[in-house]
Amino acid sequence: MAADRKVVVWSKQGCHFCNEVKEYLEKHQIPYENISVDGNDSLRDVLQAKYSIRHVPVVEVGTGTSYVAWVDLQLGRLESLLAVTATEKA
Repeated sequence: MAADRKVVVWSKQGCHFCNEVKEYLEKHQIPYENISVDGNDSLRDVLQAKYSIRHVPVVEVGTGTSYVAWVDLQLGRLESLLAVTATEKA
């Protein structure tokens, strides 16, 4: 992974899919920042404004102000996103 690439996981406690995503990232030694939306509707408002959704998990991958988001809960697509962004930044 390129040093400047950042992975951000939007999640909440008790979310099976959120835990699955975090376990995948940890297994593949991909560092990530976690943003917990627990009890904070304003964070869900951010997701609504950015991606027209309020559910988690959402995974953002990018650099600086340019991010691509994974929102469809299909792990295969997340793997592809991570592979593509790693190649682009290498």
